[in-house]
Amino acid sequence: MSAEVEEMFKKLMTHKGVKGLLIFNAEGIVIKSTVENTIAVHYACRIHGLLAKARHVVKELNPNDNIETIRLRSRHEVIIVPSNEYTLVCIQEPQV
Repeated sequence: MSAEVEEMFKKLMTHKGVKGLLIFNAEGIVIKSTVENTIAVHYACRIHGLLAKARHVVKELNPNDNIETIRLRSRHEVIIVPSNEYTLVCIQEPQV
């Protein structure tokens, strides 16, 4: 993993409420994570499937659109930032 990614992880982890970060590749395999491996794999598996479905829906609605960010809020807030090769996931405490 590049020094640039390491620096980004350090910066993001200093933000208030951030509990963990992970990056997974286009196949859903975790590349880097600040959370326990079982948790990272669980999130990557679920989010990888969600992204596939969300991309399909967006393309059906407008073939020229792409997903830039998905934000989910439940017990934790999950921010998903996909690209063609990798997906960044930030798990944080929801802001009240």
